[in-house]
Amino acid sequence: MEAHLLEWLNLSVRWVHMITGVAWIGASFYFVWLENNLNRVNPKDGLSGDLWAIHGGGIYHLEKYKLAPPSMPENLHWFKWEAYFTWMSGIALLCLVFYYNPMLYLVAPGSGLTGPEGVAIGIGSLIAGWFVYDFLCDSPLGKKPALLGFILFVLLIAAAYGFSKVFSGRGAYLHVGAIIGTIMVGNVFRIIMPAQRALVAAIAENRTPDPTLPAKGLLRSRHNNYFTLPVLFIMISNHFPSTYGSQYNWLILAGIAVLAVLVRHYFNTRHDSHKFAWTLPVAALGMICLAYVTGPAQMANSPEVAKAPAKIEYQPLPETAIGGGAKPETAAAPAAPATPEVAPAQASTAAQGPTFDKVHNVIQERCTVCHSAKPTSPLFSAAPAGVMFDTPEQIKLQAPRIQAQAVASQIMPLGNITQMTQQERDLIGAWINQGARTN
Repeated sequence: MEAHLLEWLNLSVRWVHMITGVAWIGASFYFVWLENNLNRVNPKDGLSGDLWAIHGGGIYHLEKYKLAPPSMPENLHWFKWEAYFTWMSGIALLCLVFYYNPMLYLVAPGSGLTGPEGVAIGIGSLIAGWFVYDFLCDSPLGKKPALLGFILFVLLIAAAYGFSKVFSGRGAYLHVGAIIGTIMVGNVFRIIMPAQRALVAAIAENRTPDPTLPAKGLLRSRHNNYFTLPVLFIMISNHFPSTYGSQYNWLILAGIAVLAVLVRHYFNTRHDSHKFAWTLPVAALGMICLAYVTGPAQMANSPEVAKAPAKIEYQPLPETAIGGGAKPETAAAPAAPATPEVAPAQASTAAQGPTFDKVHNVIQERCTVCHSAKPTSPLFSAAPAGVMFDTPEQIKLQAPRIQAQAVASQIMPLGNITQMTQQERDLIGAWINQGARTN
């Protein structure tokens, strides 16, 4: 029952996070587009520009003041709650998914961290990320946007690399996203909103507004705009283990972040010219290159995979109580080395590689704890993502996913809770490479 309630709580919070995130990102994109497309030729007195637009069957006329109108309107719309609720729901989701059971989803197996230590690192990184960013923006670097952007990029990728050493791939990615999200909402709460309040207060008190505060708010708003696409990628990345599951996941994140910023820059500048149109084909080519270098053939040649023994000696599975699994009775004893005395039929069978019976035993012991019509793990009331390994047909159908997540990236089982060994992963990989036969 607890797993069922947690699943629906996760769904509810995730849905709120998505809805408010769409509202925040949509507003951010719209106002940057609006700023970039204002007609600034001979504006009316006190205006910096205006814009005519048509949408939904209506025609709109929008005007932007250089600072503010002579008197404030009766109704003034503020944009803040979208940002606040996106961040709050994101933090709630972080707690539900990663901090509620950190040894399962957050802490990387073998990292040496305890659950509370992993949570402390995660929370501390969010706080440190904001203060480092804010300090750099207020330093002389704030007047050199390109250099500031490069330094921020290097620091975020350094954080991704550090996280990858102690957190799971998903945990590392999501914490980089959480740092960026915290920076973005910090910009709204600490910089943009105070600047807007100061502007409104100056008008109400009949004072000349300070132009430096709105300018600072506009700069931070542009930072948020460029952060948006990398954050969106991180939000969906947990569905794609070839990114976060790679041993080079921090480099993959760096590559995708660069491509995303290039694309965002084109759309931010195309009103002026199309001189950055080259970023679109470059981004497309970059994605193709990333898909290639993260492919199974390339990952098989990675240093980690190269450590695996060239010859696999299959051992019986150890007894384990995880998920109520019992020691398989059909596990084979270590194969004897081939000799002239071996019968021809036996030699032919050995040449065919691992049998499905051996693979089936491993999957039943290590995977069906969660991936079954009736999971025995208390963490799940239903098979995650609907993936089940109860029958040979289901296992064969999911062979590519098993290869990607249990053999190549080794992100499954989650937190290696069932203690799948490298030998067992090699056995499954050899079976898949030889056609994933079930008979």
